[in-house]
Amino acid sequence: MDLDDLPIGRVLTRREALALLGATGTLLLLGGATSSADTSRAVRPRYPCVVRPASTPGPYYVDEKLQRSDIRSDPSDGTVKEGIPLALTLNVSSIAKGACAPLVGAIVDVWQCDAHGVYSDVVDPSFNTTGKQFLRGHQITDQRGVVRFTTIYPGWYPIRTPHIHYKIRSPASVRSHYEFTGQLYFDEGLSDRIYAKVPYAGRGKRTVSNITDRIYNQDGGRQTTLTVTPAQDGYAATFDVALDHA
Repeated sequence: MDLDDLPIGRVLTRREALALLGATGTLLLLGGATSSADTSRAVRPRYPCVVRPASTPGPYYVDEKLQRSDIRSDPSDGTVKEGIPLALTLNVSSIAKGACAPLVGAIVDVWQCDAHGVYSDVVDPSFNTTGKQFLRGHQITDQRGVVRFTTIYPGWYPIRTPHIHYKIRSPASVRSHYEFTGQLYFDEGLSDRIYAKVPYAGRGKRTVSNITDRIYNQDGGRQTTLTVTPAQDGYAATFDVALDHA
């Protein structure tokens, strides 16, 4: 196991998350078992407290220390990656002592490939993008535990189904450090429709689907598949994720 695969602090492992999800796929942990006293002290988020399975960060994570919301541009040369816009919102919460509250001040990184399946700032057998920083960035969760990113619908590459990576990290200032990494997936039919359009079209039929992707299957990809809705000039998706700090 790569050291990057090891969680730091008390967050749910993939096995623990899947056990909580259960055979029915239930996702919501609303803190219903807490006492009335606990409930009065808890700061309740406006969204459900949702447990998600963790996943490998993969080989392309780079800590660029690039704080920004719109990750489509490359700061090295000012170019902007083409693709169908995707407005991505993450609602991050914390489960502690049976109560659910927004996780404030957490660092949330997002990184993904472009419309042609290429990642920035990495050396790969099929490309070398060292020094580029497109489609990478991080935001700090606000008082509601929310971060928002403007990106594009990701392309595909031969060994993976379409996905976006995310990592939630504690600020350096906190005493109890934590780290949680996951991957976001997409509906197959939507991907097929989008890949028939420019700039995705012309690459041929993608070679891996959700059901044939090893990581999707072993890491509970169904529980991290985004619900994507039409938005101005593109699409939007909101994702809820809770970390266990018990």
